[in-house]
Amino acid sequence: MVSPRLFIVFILPIIFSILVGSVVMVDILQKPDRELNMWPISNSESSNSHGSTIEIIGLLSQYSISEPVEIEVKINDSSFNCGDLYITIYTSGKSDLVTQSGFFEQCFESGSNILPLNDTFSNVISTPGSYQLVVNMVSKDLFTISTSGIFTIK
Repeated sequence: MVSPRLFIVFILPIIFSILVGSVVMVDILQKPDRELNMWPISNSESSNSHGSTIEIIGLLSQYSISEPVEIEVKINDSSFNCGDLYITIYTSGKSDLVTQSGFFEQCFESGSNILPLNDTFSNVISTPGSYQLVVNMVSKDLFTISTSGIFTIK
């Protein structure tokens, strides 16, 4: 048989954990309107439909094949004064990734809020078509703001 010490040290904690876990799961399943937010990054917070906190500077509506797409990003929210900047270009309508650049640890003072710092985003696209440029700024607290713009290559 099982000795009392083995039962108290090994078996009883397993039984107790299963019981407590079951009670918690039953309580959670009884509340259908409960929302589980495991990742603080959400697209609902990153909307820029009303000119809020992030904007693309220097994006033209049309480029030639040999002309580089060069942009800067202006952040107007002081809570995003330090984080990672991601600039991605997709084919418009197809969402096929063309290029992506990451600028990490972009920290700026309240006066100079133009990114990327000490670097430039410049990319030449050699295939004519319509493209979407998406800019994401992820703060150290994992909150995201983003915006996008569409341009064509002729």
